[in-house]
Order: sequence, then C-alpha cells, then structure tokens
Amino acid sequence: MQDILIVYDSKTGNTEKVAKALAEAAGARALLCRCDEAPAADAFSVVFAGYWVDRGMPNANMQKYLPTLKNKKVVLFQTLGAEPKSEHAMASVANAGKLLDESNSVLGVLSFRGAIDPQLIAMMRKMPAGSPHAPNPETEARWAAAASHPDAQDLQEARDYMTNFLDMFERFYKNM
Repeated sequence: MQDILIVYDSKTGNTEKVAKALAEAAGARALLCRCDEAPAADAFSVVFAGYWVDRGMPNANMQKYLPTLKNKKVVLFQTLGAEPKSEHAMASVANAGKLLDESNSVLGVLSFRGAIDPQLIAMMRKMPAGSPHAPNPETEARWAAAASHPDAQDLQEARDYMTNFLDMFERFYKNM
C-alpha cells in the first residue's frame, strides 16, 4: 500500500538524488514524483516535500505546491550549497514551514548540502567585492565543499532517516 508521497523539485539533480534515496528506503510504500506531476495528496498518510533552496526559500515550484497541502503529516527536505546545520539552512526550512497551511503537522525536516548550479557560481563570480556572495576565499571554499554533494554518505543518511521514520510512524505518528 502506498501511503507515503515523496514530492520533489530539482534543478541540478541534487534534490532528486535525495528523493530517490528516500523512496528506495520506503520501498513499495512510497510514490515518488516531481511536484509538477504530483497527484492529490489526499490518499497519502505522509507527504515528504523536497526542494532546492533559492535565496533562503524553497524554489518557486515548491512555493506553489506547499500551500496546497491540507491536513497532512509533512516532512520537509531541502538541498542547498551551505552547511546543512547552518543558520541559512535552518532559516530556509522555517521559511518553507511558513508556506504550509496550519492544518498540517510537520513531523520532520532534513537538510543536505548540494552542489551549486555552475551558472549561479558564474553569476556570483561577477558580483562586486563586498556583496554577500561575491567571490573571496571563504565563498570559493564553500562552493568547492558543496561540489561533491549530495554524496554517498548524504544519500545513506536519507535512507537511514526514512527507515527510522517508518518505524516511528508505525509506533507513534500513524494515529495522530
């Protein structure tokens, strides 16, 4: 029985990799689809909604999708070029949560570092010195650190999260 809907949007493939790892761990219980192809969420117990972070917000497609969810148990997952536990990452998850109708229950959040779109890096390299994303040794190091993500360890963390989530869902969340 498919009771988990994994909906994602991905520009460079980072969020798609995480979504596929989550779906792999969920097995036959999950339906995986891009947000622009998602069925109505009504028939699903839980919606995992994944997006790439764009200026501290979910990307535009997910900004349109999240408000459509009503009375659902939701897990938000995101990919971004910054550290997954950074203030920017936490603010981005909070901004996604603000897009959800208050009838929903957020059961979890996940952040994964992802390689930054090369076109975005090219644009940032043209920014004047002193602007927040202008190239300097710190930003260049952050861009380089993000380039290999999501990596095998990140994807295993996603699979492990789903495995643990399914156990917790059956024991505690299912009847909420």
